[in-house]
Amino acid sequence: MRQTSKRARRSRLLMIFILVLLIALVLWGLAALADRLLHYGANATVSAKDADQPSAITPTPETADDTPKNTYDPACFYRDGEFLRYESSTVTSQIGIDVSAHQQDIDWQRVAASGVQFAILRAGYRGYTEGSIQEDAYFEQNLAGAIDAGLDVGVYFFSQAMDEQEAREEARFVLDKISGYQLAYPVFFDWEKIGADARSDAMDLTSLTTVTDTFCSEIEAAGYQAGLYFNQQLGYEELHLPSLQGYTFWLAEYNDTPSFTYDFDLWQYASDGSVDGIDGDVDLNLAFSGSERMRSSASGMPGSHLPGACSFLGPSACFAGSSICRARSLPASAGCSAVFFCCFCSVCAAESRTLPPCGGICPLCSSPAV
Repeated sequence: MRQTSKRARRSRLLMIFILVLLIALVLWGLAALADRLLHYGANATVSAKDADQPSAITPTPETADDTPKNTYDPACFYRDGEFLRYESSTVTSQIGIDVSAHQQDIDWQRVAASGVQFAILRAGYRGYTEGSIQEDAYFEQNLAGAIDAGLDVGVYFFSQAMDEQEAREEARFVLDKISGYQLAYPVFFDWEKIGADARSDAMDLTSLTTVTDTFCSEIEAAGYQAGLYFNQQLGYEELHLPSLQGYTFWLAEYNDTPSFTYDFDLWQYASDGSVDGIDGDVDLNLAFSGSERMRSSASGMPGSHLPGACSFLGPSACFAGSSICRARSLPASAGCSAVFFCCFCSVCAAESRTLPPCGGICPLCSSPAV
């Protein structure tokens, strides 16, 4: 009888232990889920929702047949060390990365020395539960570091806008963060499906296209070129691309060559790239310099027009917002042999464009430009 009683007590204790363990595991899982829901975006990269893209997606009737098609020749893509390149008789490419707080501290001089030519930086994000806007904790540091390293720069905002008012709010947030800077690449609208009870889950094609256009219109009204980031699923099923043709298209598709049916200007081809100066994985991109939208992107931005009849075609190397002279030679357009320089006032950082050598007078404070 005593042995039976002991066995029964041991069985009860074992059952209690197992029950406590199960409860602890459930609580741990709930805590992890709550942390993800409350803090998503703080360290997310632009490709956070694209790692498991469908391998074969086809266009829907929502996309018009006359939408410009992808004409990139798969045979023109080739490997150059860690990077992909593209070279044809009409189109060339630039190597780029996009980064956020996820990469933390970056040695931008080493990044530039590795062969990277441009960087697209996350300026901020909107949370998908509370809907509040937050600045990327490393944006200012990355902006200064990338410019100092001589890279061409663009920015993106991770959006969860649900209507035109929120889209304008996001655009104005970005414009405030880049005030005083002239960007070589566009300001990109990065709206992504979350799929975890996000406040934006019910967005449809019309609503998403409207908020995208609203954000981009607000950016362009301030003198910057705007663009949109999307993967194949969004491009085929969620966005009305014919309505957005005036903006730069940035496609995320992780393949050896892009299979997306329609035309695009930048291609994010990997989320697990390795670049000297960055700890851990980073997104890798190509920008196609021969595309119509990339040409209009450069020529439409403040700082990309040069004196006289010459204008720079392609990503600009000219940046403002610094008291340090950033003299950079810029090739003139076809038919003009002059080479211009961008210089900046040493006092108020206002731009003053002159023929070399630099020696103009700042139009704002009348100080000599350095």
